[in-house]
Amino acid sequence: MADFSVCPICNLRFLTLELERHANSHFDDEDIDKDFQLAQQIALDLACAPSSPPYIPVDDDMQCETSSQKDRESSFLKSEAKNCNPGGKNIDEKARSLSSVHHNETRPQIGQGLMDLLKNCLELETEKTTTILCGNVDHFQSSHSEDFGWGCGWRNIQMLSSHLLKQRQEAREVLYGGSGFVPDIPSLQRWLEIAWKRGFDKQGSEDFDQAIYGKRNWIGTTECATLFRSFGLRARIVDFVSQEIDIRSSGVGKCVDNMAPQVYGPMDSYVSKGKNVVSKAAPISYDVKAKPKVQQALIDWVWNYFADNKTRISGNHGILVSQKAPLYFQHDGHSRTIVGIQMKCQRNGPMQYNLLILDPGHTTESLAKSLKGNFGWQKLIKRGVHTLKKPLYQLCFLDPGIASGDEIESLKNLHSIRVEA
Repeated sequence: MADFSVCPICNLRFLTLELERHANSHFDDEDIDKDFQLAQQIALDLACAPSSPPYIPVDDDMQCETSSQKDRESSFLKSEAKNCNPGGKNIDEKARSLSSVHHNETRPQIGQGLMDLLKNCLELETEKTTTILCGNVDHFQSSHSEDFGWGCGWRNIQMLSSHLLKQRQEAREVLYGGSGFVPDIPSLQRWLEIAWKRGFDKQGSEDFDQAIYGKRNWIGTTECATLFRSFGLRARIVDFVSQEIDIRSSGVGKCVDNMAPQVYGPMDSYVSKGKNVVSKAAPISYDVKAKPKVQQALIDWVWNYFADNKTRISGNHGILVSQKAPLYFQHDGHSRTIVGIQMKCQRNGPMQYNLLILDPGHTTESLAKSLKGNFGWQKLIKRGVHTLKKPLYQLCFLDPGIASGDEIESLKNLHSIRVEA
C-alpha cells in the first residue's frame, strides 16, 4: 500500500516520498502559480494510479552501497550486543562503538570547494555590494534512493558538521567520537538516540518514543540543537515571530519564549513525529502586514550574526569571511542552510539584502556546474527578502567553545530566544 501524506500548504495528497519536493515548490515566488497547477495534475494522476510504491531503479553502485550499509549495521549491532550490560546499555560504550563503525557520508567530487566557487562568482559581480560568508561548508543533497521527501533536516546537520570539522579544532575533537568526518543519516540517527539517552531534550524525545533510527520522521531545529549539544557544543535556537500572531492559540508552530523548558519547530503543527504522518493542519490566521517586520528582524539578525568583529576582507570586492558557523534555517515545510548574506546599496533607496542559502533539495553537481560556469547560480543560492513569506521562522546557531561541567547539564534543557516583530 502506497504511503500518502497531505501537503500542509495546498492540502493536496502526495506520496510521502514526493511531499518535500512538492512543498519546496511553494517557496519560490516566480513559479508558485505554475507549481500549484502541477501539484493539482500530480494529485489527479495519483488518484487514478494504482496503490503501489513507486519503482526506484537500483544500479550496481547503489546495490553495493546498500550491502555495505547492511554490513556496517550488522557490525554495530554486534558491538551493541557485546557492550550491553545486564542493567541496560552503557551509553558511553555505545558511543565509542558507534564512532568506530559509523559511515562517512559520500558526496559527489566537484574539485574546488563550493564556498570558494561561490566567492569567485561574487567577486565577478559588477554591482556595489558587501557580502559576508562563513568559511568552508560542504553541500549535502537529498538522495532519491535514501531520504528524498524527509531528509532535509539531516542534510542540514551534515552541512553544519562539515564546517565545524574543518573550521573548529575543538569541535573536531568532540564531534562523533573524534572520527573527523561527517556521518551518514543512519549514523546521525544513532547519535541522536544516544543524546536522548543521555538526557538531552528528554521531553522532546518522547515525541519519537526515544527511537528514530530507521524512521523517516521530519526533524527540525530542536533535534539539530539536541544533537550538537550532546557533544558539548553551544547550539542555540532563535524564533522570529510576528507580534500579531498568538502562537499558542493558532497552533502554527509551537515556538516558545526563553522561559519555557522546550522548543518546537514551526513544522510541528503539521507533522506527528511519533507516527510519522501528517496531522490535520491547524487553521492559520495572521495579519499579512506583520510579515515585513518579521522579514526585517530576520535579516537584521543574520547580518549582525555574520558581521562579528573577527571578519576579514577577502579581495577588493567587499567580500568578508566570517568566523561564524552556518545557520540551520527552518520554516514550515522545509529547512535549508544559510551560508552568508549580501547587502546591495541602492541609489536613493533602502539597502537590498539577499540570504545566501544551500538547499538539500538541489544536487551538488548542479550547484557546482552553475558556479563554475558563473551562470544561473543566483537562482539556486540567492534568496531575497521578498521570498520570506512566512509569519514564523526559526534558526539554530552555534556559539564558539565547548561546554563542560555544570554547563553540560544546563544544555540538556532547550530554551529559545524569541524575537518578536
